[in-house]
Amino acid sequence: MGKNKGWAVVTGASSGIGAVYAARLAARGHPLVLVARRPDRLASLQAELSRAHGVDVKTLVADLERPSDLADVEARVAADDVALLVNNAGAGGLGKSAGMSADQLERIIKLNVTAITRLSHAALTSFRQRDAGALVNIGSVVAYAPSAGGSVYSASKAYVLNFTRSLRMEYADTPIRIQLVMPGPIRTEFFSSQGLSDAVFPAEAYLTAEQLVDAALAGLDAGEEVTVPSLPDIQTWNALETARVAFMKAIMSGQVASRYHG
Repeated sequence: MGKNKGWAVVTGASSGIGAVYAARLAARGHPLVLVARRPDRLASLQAELSRAHGVDVKTLVADLERPSDLADVEARVAADDVALLVNNAGAGGLGKSAGMSADQLERIIKLNVTAITRLSHAALTSFRQRDAGALVNIGSVVAYAPSAGGSVYSASKAYVLNFTRSLRMEYADTPIRIQLVMPGPIRTEFFSSQGLSDAVFPAEAYLTAEQLVDAALAGLDAGEEVTVPSLPDIQTWNALETARVAFMKAIMSGQVASRYHG
Protein backbone atom coordinates (compact mmCIF):
# COMPACT_ATOMS: atom_id res chain seq x y z
CA MET A 1 0.00 0.00 0.00
CA GLY A 2 1.92 3.03 -1.22
CA LYS A 3 1.25 6.70 -1.66
CA ASN A 4 -1.85 8.07 -3.35
CA LYS A 5 -3.68 4.80 -3.72
CA GLY A 6 -7.14 6.27 -3.35
CA TRP A 7 -9.45 7.25 -0.54
CA ALA A 8 -9.53 5.20 2.65
CA VAL A 9 -12.79 5.11 4.61
CA VAL A 10 -12.50 4.39 8.33
CA THR A 11 -15.61 3.89 10.46
CA GLY A 12 -15.53 4.48 14.20
CA ALA A 13 -12.69 6.88 13.43
CA SER A 14 -13.10 9.39 16.26
CA SER A 15 -11.10 7.47 18.88
CA GLY A 16 -9.22 4.31 19.74
CA ILE A 17 -8.42 1.82 16.99
CA GLY A 18 -10.20 3.85 14.31
CA ALA A 19 -8.27 7.04 15.08
CA VAL A 20 -4.97 5.16 14.91
CA TYR A 21 -5.93 3.59 11.58
CA ALA A 22 -6.71 7.09 10.31
CA ALA A 23 -3.31 8.39 11.40
CA ARG A 24 -1.38 5.47 9.97
CA LEU A 25 -3.21 5.57 6.63
CA ALA A 26 -2.71 9.33 6.38
CA ALA A 27 1.02 8.77 6.93
CA ARG A 28 0.94 6.34 4.00
CA GLY A 29 -0.50 9.06 1.78
CA HIS A 30 -4.15 8.02 1.70
CA PRO A 31 -6.77 10.75 1.58
CA LEU A 32 -9.34 9.90 4.24
CA VAL A 33 -13.05 9.78 4.88
CA LEU A 34 -13.54 9.58 8.64
CA VAL A 35 -16.89 8.24 9.82
CA ALA A 36 -18.16 8.51 13.40
CA ARG A 37 -20.99 9.91 15.50
CA ARG A 38 -19.08 12.69 17.31
CA PRO A 39 -18.58 15.74 15.09
CA ASP A 40 -16.27 17.53 17.52
CA ARG A 41 -13.78 14.68 17.68
CA LEU A 42 -13.95 14.17 13.92
CA ALA A 43 -13.22 17.85 13.29
CA SER A 44 -10.26 17.78 15.66
CA LEU A 45 -8.81 14.66 14.04
CA GLN A 46 -9.42 16.07 10.57
CA ALA A 47 -7.40 19.18 11.35
CA GLU A 48 -4.62 17.22 13.04
CA LEU A 49 -4.13 14.73 10.21
CA SER A 50 -4.38 17.29 7.43
CA ARG A 51 -1.73 19.40 9.13
CA ALA A 52 0.58 16.50 9.98
CA HIS A 53 0.45 14.57 6.70
CA GLY A 54 -0.73 16.98 4.02
CA VAL A 55 -3.54 14.71 2.84
CA ASP A 56 -7.18 15.50 2.14
CA VAL A 57 -9.37 14.52 5.08
CA LYS A 58 -13.16 14.59 4.92
CA THR A 59 -15.59 13.71 7.67
CA LEU A 60 -18.96 12.03 7.58
CA VAL A 61 -20.97 12.27 10.78
CA ALA A 62 -23.13 9.17 10.96
CA ASP A 63 -24.78 6.85 13.44
CA LEU A 64 -24.63 3.47 11.74
CA GLU A 65 -27.61 2.26 13.76
CA ARG A 66 -29.80 4.63 11.73
CA PRO A 67 -30.74 3.29 8.29
CA SER A 68 -30.56 6.74 6.66
CA ASP A 69 -27.06 7.40 8.04
CA LEU A 70 -25.92 3.92 7.07
CA ALA A 71 -27.21 4.48 3.54
CA ASP A 72 -25.17 7.69 3.32
CA VAL A 73 -22.00 5.85 4.29
CA GLU A 74 -22.79 2.99 1.89
CA ALA A 75 -23.06 5.49 -0.95
CA ARG A 76 -19.67 6.98 -0.11
CA VAL A 77 -18.03 3.57 0.26
CA ALA A 78 -19.42 2.47 -3.11
CA ALA A 79 -17.80 5.40 -4.95
CA ASP A 80 -15.15 4.52 -7.51
CA ASP A 81 -12.42 6.53 -5.77
CA VAL A 82 -12.39 4.40 -2.58
CA ALA A 83 -9.42 2.04 -2.34
CA LEU A 84 -9.76 0.82 1.23
CA LEU A 85 -12.53 0.34 3.78
CA VAL A 86 -11.78 -0.29 7.45
CA ASN A 87 -14.95 -1.51 9.14
CA ASN A 88 -14.02 -0.62 12.70
CA ALA A 89 -17.25 0.80 14.16
CA GLY A 90 -19.05 -1.50 16.54
CA ALA A 91 -20.85 -1.87 19.84
CA GLY A 92 -19.61 -3.69 22.92
CA GLY A 93 -22.76 -4.35 24.88
CA LEU A 94 -21.11 -6.42 27.58
CA GLY A 95 -23.34 -7.66 30.37
CA LYS A 96 -25.80 -10.47 30.94
CA SER A 97 -28.66 -10.53 28.46
CA ALA A 98 -31.16 -10.79 31.33
CA GLY A 99 -30.14 -7.29 32.39
CA MET A 100 -30.49 -5.77 28.92
CA SER A 101 -33.52 -4.82 26.88
CA ALA A 102 -34.27 -6.35 23.51
CA ASP A 103 -33.59 -2.94 21.96
CA GLN A 104 -30.12 -2.88 23.51
CA LEU A 105 -29.38 -6.32 22.12
CA GLU A 106 -30.66 -5.30 18.71
CA ARG A 107 -28.36 -2.25 18.76
CA ILE A 108 -25.32 -4.54 18.95
CA ILE A 109 -26.61 -6.51 15.98
CA LYS A 110 -27.26 -3.35 13.96
CA LEU A 111 -23.69 -2.14 14.40
CA ASN A 112 -21.71 -5.36 14.52
CA VAL A 113 -23.66 -7.36 11.95
CA THR A 114 -25.95 -5.26 9.75
CA ALA A 115 -23.64 -2.27 9.25
CA ILE A 116 -20.53 -4.33 8.58
CA THR A 117 -22.45 -6.49 6.12
CA ARG A 118 -23.94 -3.61 4.15
CA LEU A 119 -20.71 -1.61 4.06
CA SER A 120 -18.65 -4.63 3.03
CA HIS A 121 -21.14 -5.36 0.26
CA ALA A 122 -21.05 -1.76 -0.96
CA ALA A 123 -17.26 -1.69 -1.01
CA LEU A 124 -16.91 -5.02 -2.77
CA THR A 125 -19.46 -4.02 -5.41
CA SER A 126 -17.22 -1.08 -6.26
CA PHE A 127 -13.99 -3.05 -5.97
CA ARG A 128 -15.25 -5.66 -8.44
CA GLN A 129 -15.77 -3.02 -11.10
CA ARG A 130 -12.11 -1.99 -10.83
CA ASP A 131 -10.66 -5.37 -9.84
CA ALA A 132 -8.90 -3.59 -6.99
CA GLY A 133 -9.44 -2.58 -3.39
CA ALA A 134 -8.95 -3.72 0.18
CA LEU A 135 -11.54 -4.54 2.84
CA VAL A 136 -10.51 -4.75 6.49
CA ASN A 137 -13.06 -5.97 9.03
CA ILE A 138 -12.31 -5.67 12.73
CA GLY A 139 -13.47 -8.76 14.58
CA SER A 140 -12.45 -9.99 18.02
CA VAL A 141 -10.97 -13.07 19.62
CA VAL A 142 -14.25 -13.39 21.55
CA ALA A 143 -15.59 -14.96 18.37
CA TYR A 144 -14.03 -18.10 19.88
CA ALA A 145 -15.15 -17.36 23.44
CA PRO A 146 -18.82 -17.84 24.36
CA SER A 147 -19.46 -15.63 27.37
CA ALA A 148 -22.17 -15.37 30.00
CA GLY A 149 -21.44 -11.64 30.05
CA GLY A 150 -21.46 -11.05 26.33
CA SER A 151 -23.77 -13.40 24.48
CA VAL A 152 -24.78 -11.12 21.61
CA TYR A 153 -21.38 -9.41 21.40
CA SER A 154 -19.57 -12.75 21.17
CA ALA A 155 -22.11 -14.01 18.64
CA SER A 156 -21.79 -10.88 16.53
CA LYS A 157 -18.02 -11.27 16.35
CA ALA A 158 -18.43 -14.93 15.38
CA TYR A 159 -20.54 -13.59 12.51
CA VAL A 160 -17.79 -11.15 11.53
CA LEU A 161 -15.28 -14.00 11.56
CA ASN A 162 -17.26 -16.32 9.32
CA PHE A 163 -18.61 -13.54 7.10
CA THR A 164 -15.16 -12.09 6.42
CA ARG A 165 -13.42 -15.42 5.94
CA SER A 166 -16.16 -16.56 3.57
CA LEU A 167 -15.76 -13.36 1.56
CA ARG A 168 -12.02 -13.98 1.41
CA MET A 169 -12.72 -17.42 -0.08
CA GLU A 170 -15.20 -15.93 -2.55
CA TYR A 171 -12.63 -13.39 -3.77
CA ALA A 172 -9.58 -15.66 -3.51
CA ASP A 173 -8.89 -15.59 -7.27
CA THR A 174 -9.13 -11.80 -7.58
CA PRO A 175 -6.72 -8.96 -6.75
CA ILE A 176 -9.17 -7.71 -4.10
CA ARG A 177 -7.72 -8.03 -0.61
CA ILE A 178 -9.86 -9.00 2.36
CA GLN A 179 -8.50 -9.15 5.90
CA LEU A 180 -10.01 -10.07 9.25
CA VAL A 181 -8.29 -8.47 12.25
CA MET A 182 -8.83 -10.25 15.57
CA PRO A 183 -7.91 -8.04 18.54
CA GLY A 184 -7.57 -9.35 22.05
CA PRO A 185 -7.74 -6.84 24.93
CA ILE A 186 -6.83 -3.34 23.71
CA ARG A 187 -6.36 -0.19 25.80
CA THR A 188 -9.12 2.01 24.39
CA GLU A 189 -12.44 3.37 25.66
CA PHE A 190 -14.04 -0.03 25.03
CA PHE A 191 -14.50 -0.98 28.68
CA SER A 192 -14.81 2.48 30.26
CA SER A 193 -17.56 3.47 27.80
CA GLN A 194 -19.61 0.59 29.19
CA GLY A 195 -18.93 1.43 32.81
CA LEU A 196 -16.45 -1.42 33.17
CA SER A 197 -12.86 -1.55 34.38
CA ASP A 198 -9.87 -2.63 32.30
CA ALA A 199 -9.11 -4.95 35.22
CA VAL A 200 -11.44 -7.50 33.63
CA PHE A 201 -8.22 -8.78 32.00
CA PRO A 202 -4.68 -8.88 33.46
CA ALA A 203 -2.69 -5.72 32.71
CA GLU A 204 -0.09 -7.69 30.79
CA ALA A 205 -2.75 -9.00 28.37
CA TYR A 206 -3.34 -5.60 26.76
CA LEU A 207 -1.95 -4.14 23.57
CA THR A 208 -2.17 -0.46 22.76
CA ALA A 209 -4.27 0.60 19.80
CA GLU A 210 -1.04 1.64 18.08
CA GLN A 211 0.47 -1.83 18.50
CA LEU A 212 -2.68 -3.44 17.16
CA VAL A 213 -2.98 -1.25 14.08
CA ASP A 214 0.70 -1.42 13.19
CA ALA A 215 0.56 -5.22 13.34
CA ALA A 216 -2.70 -5.32 11.40
CA LEU A 217 -1.29 -3.16 8.61
CA ALA A 218 1.82 -5.34 8.47
CA GLY A 219 -0.49 -8.33 8.14
CA LEU A 220 -2.44 -6.63 5.36
CA ASP A 221 0.78 -5.82 3.50
CA ALA A 222 1.80 -9.47 3.86
CA GLY A 223 -1.51 -10.68 2.43
CA GLU A 224 -2.75 -12.35 5.61
CA GLU A 225 -6.32 -13.59 5.67
CA VAL A 226 -6.59 -13.42 9.44
CA THR A 227 -4.36 -11.27 11.64
CA VAL A 228 -4.21 -11.92 15.39
CA PRO A 229 -1.59 -9.44 16.63
CA SER A 230 -1.30 -10.74 20.20
CA LEU A 231 -0.93 -14.43 19.26
CA PRO A 232 2.76 -15.25 19.91
CA ASP A 233 2.98 -18.60 18.09
CA ILE A 234 1.28 -19.05 14.71
CA GLN A 235 1.27 -22.80 15.33
CA THR A 236 -1.54 -22.24 17.83
CA TRP A 237 -3.67 -20.84 15.02
CA ASN A 238 -2.61 -23.65 12.68
CA ALA A 239 -3.67 -26.22 15.28
CA LEU A 240 -7.05 -24.53 15.65
CA GLU A 241 -7.55 -24.58 11.88
CA THR A 242 -6.48 -28.23 11.68
CA ALA A 243 -8.99 -29.14 14.39
CA ARG A 244 -11.75 -27.19 12.59
CA VAL A 245 -11.11 -29.03 9.33
CA ALA A 246 -11.01 -32.38 11.15
CA PHE A 247 -14.31 -31.56 12.87
CA MET A 248 -16.03 -30.78 9.58
CA LYS A 249 -14.72 -34.01 8.07
CA ALA A 250 -15.81 -36.05 11.09
CA ILE A 251 -19.41 -34.82 11.12
CA MET A 252 -19.88 -36.13 7.58
CA SER A 253 -20.07 -39.69 8.92
CA GLY A 254 -23.71 -40.12 7.96
CA GLN A 255 -24.29 -41.96 11.25
CA VAL A 256 -25.69 -41.07 14.66
CA ALA A 257 -22.92 -41.21 17.25
CA SER A 258 -23.02 -44.24 19.53
CA ARG A 259 -23.35 -42.05 22.65
CA TYR A 260 -26.90 -41.15 21.55
CA HIS A 261 -28.09 -44.74 21.30
CA GLY A 262 -30.02 -46.00 24.29
